[in-house]
Amino acid sequence: MIDGLIFKDAAVAIKDAIIRSRYQAATIVNKELLSLYFAVGRYVSQNSRYGYWGKGAVKQISSDLQKELPGLRGFSESAIRKMRIFYEEWMEVFSNRSLTMNDLERDKIHSLPMDDLQIIPNFEAGIDLSLLSKHINSFDSPEFFVTSFYKVGFTHHSEILAKEKSLEGRFFYISHCAAAFWSVEALKSHLRGELYQSGRIPNNFLLTLPEQEQARRAIRSFKDEYFLDFVNIEDENDPDERLIGRSMVANIKQFILSFGGNKFCFMGHEHRIIVDEEEIFIDLLFFHRELRCLVAVELKRGKFNPAHLGQLNFYLSALDEYVRQEDEAPSIGILLCKEAKRSIVEFAVRDYTKPMGVATYRTRNEMPSEWQKALPDVNDMIKLLDSADDEHTA
Repeated sequence: MIDGLIFKDAAVAIKDAIIRSRYQAATIVNKELLSLYFAVGRYVSQNSRYGYWGKGAVKQISSDLQKELPGLRGFSESAIRKMRIFYEEWMEVFSNRSLTMNDLERDKIHSLPMDDLQIIPNFEAGIDLSLLSKHINSFDSPEFFVTSFYKVGFTHHSEILAKEKSLEGRFFYISHCAAAFWSVEALKSHLRGELYQSGRIPNNFLLTLPEQEQARRAIRSFKDEYFLDFVNIEDENDPDERLIGRSMVANIKQFILSFGGNKFCFMGHEHRIIVDEEEIFIDLLFFHRELRCLVAVELKRGKFNPAHLGQLNFYLSALDEYVRQEDEAPSIGILLCKEAKRSIVEFAVRDYTKPMGVATYRTRNEMPSEWQKALPDVNDMIKLLDSADDEHTA
């Protein structure tokens, strides 16, 4: 008789396949919906902004749609106006290849009144459902991730466009929605809390990295605080950073997931480098696949001390000299400590020549009990990371 555990394993395997299939199907459906809304937004924009449609046209169209397709959802007057905004905001980005992140200006179209202009009809253009994919596929920017864009629902997109005006910030929220599966309420909460502004790591990347786009990507890749719920230090007065280091290594997948998902490759704990017959040891060394650079993480149990940056700067020089490959970007250093004041860190890092940032961390025993209860199951998070790895290598 076949062991019942085999059937159980088979059921689990099939269940995982079903969940993955549903997620992929939902992604495909979402892509089609975004394409539809973008195309409808263009059609409405051209005819209402420049066409002959009069005041109240969008409201009338919404009403007529309900008559043509009884029970139709998602095409209320406000929803159609959001489709128009969706098209206009992103078309502005797609149509201007030379846009820079800091001087993005609103197109002249936004200075037009909401009441419609009397010019000429524009029905001959029709509604092209492939319009969004055409523009996205021809849009060349390392800041923009097509897969993330398509994973995010239209309601999420609308909230981001309404609440975040910078292009950098919009990319930030889209990528986080896609990676962390934020609900609409979670997104609204992060937008209210201005996570993009407050969550950026204090750093000198723009001053030290040779390419501005690389610097901006680096800024988005690291946060100013990390919640290491898998680390539980019983004696908070013990100054030995190796306790944290060993805990991170023992739970390296959880640490990578906390730090940035499958973009990081772990290269070693207490990574050894010889400089003029002297040994130096880097607490944690990673390779960031997207930034294509080495990332040195130094751990400090106490409060931020500007002197720590001198040590980290030396480590980065050694990495660039002895470890870094010719086709890789300059190595980046991240100092993880228990406490740090942003103004002091920004003042301390600005005169260093190597790219560095300072972030703080919290361990499980420091988190409020209600936060600990809300933390997701670690095993489920690992399965999710494994799934992402499988999809990337497929």
